[in-house]
Amino acid sequence: MLIGVPKEIKVREYRVGLVPANVRELTERGHQVIVETNAGAGIGTTDAQYEAAGATIVKTAAEIFAKADMVVKVKEPQAVERKQLRPGQILFTYLHLAPDPDQTNDLIASGATCVAYETVTSAQGTLPLLAPMSEVAGRLSIQAGAYFLEKAHGGLGTLLGGVPGVDPAKVVVIGGGVVGTHAIHIALGMAAEVWCIDRNVDVLRNLWKQFGRPLNTVFSTRDAIEQHCTTADLVIGGVLLPGAAAPKLITRDIVRRMKPGSVIVDVAIDQGGCCETSRPTTHDEPTYVVDDVIHYCVANMPGAVPRTSAYALNNATLPFVLALAKDGVGALKKDPHLLNGLNVHKGMVTNEPVAQALNHTYVDPLKALAS
Repeated sequence: MLIGVPKEIKVREYRVGLVPANVRELTERGHQVIVETNAGAGIGTTDAQYEAAGATIVKTAAEIFAKADMVVKVKEPQAVERKQLRPGQILFTYLHLAPDPDQTNDLIASGATCVAYETVTSAQGTLPLLAPMSEVAGRLSIQAGAYFLEKAHGGLGTLLGGVPGVDPAKVVVIGGGVVGTHAIHIALGMAAEVWCIDRNVDVLRNLWKQFGRPLNTVFSTRDAIEQHCTTADLVIGGVLLPGAAAPKLITRDIVRRMKPGSVIVDVAIDQGGCCETSRPTTHDEPTYVVDDVIHYCVANMPGAVPRTSAYALNNATLPFVLALAKDGVGALKKDPHLLNGLNVHKGMVTNEPVAQALNHTYVDPLKALAS
């Protein structure tokens, strides 16, 4: 198979779909890989390193989209990229379609086979291609929150861990999954007062076992979210419904009642955000203020640490890239977990939460592949 790797063009996105080590894994199995020049520059990887791994360097993304049987990316294709997709081509990347009708409509019109990292599953029921970026985003969320709590950056002027004789900041983490767990880890390490809210008692029980008494756990109800968010210095939104739009757990009324200068980091923004006042931002302009509350809603948070993120992502995606390169769409029929990643195929929406969120007709993925 001919696999193409274009340079990412989303604002401040420096990650790359394939690192040289993974290119070598493909080329030594007889596949061809073409990489757009400087695609890896953002992680300190040169064209020469890709060539040493067996790739061919091309000058433009247009050549990638015109020639490649499969395009491997990191972020969702931007409008100019979507126009270049074609029937029979495989796109393997993050998509996050539920809050993005324009992208969904363009992918449907392209006729391409679009496999989303974020809905590929594992035998354990986890999301193995979302997990590494959720780990990064969870850790970054506390760094970002601590930064914007500083008075010079518009915040309340609170040190996350406090000092002897002065209370630490109260950090509320909504969602005890991968994002939440890693946010808790960093927040506790910085000596903050940390509360985690989740609707699954087993999740709370496991977090209690992992972190012990320094972590406060609360079962999720509207009262609990209201009580703890309105008294928080920093709120981390880490909820996830695989493939679907994030639930709006933090209402406008709660935001109005939060402390002036407090911070919301909505990690769920890729799926629409879990706060009613959230809207996507970029690394160039990461925050805005609503009712004196700072909102940090960067839609590609891991892009801030692209070297760490790119290698972590590539570690997870390699087995699936190899399978798709070997068998094409046949790999989807062989592996039910990879099949769960299929979101759009030949103009059909094959992920049920996406179809429901955007009022499209849902087609069972196996039926779509057989059509």
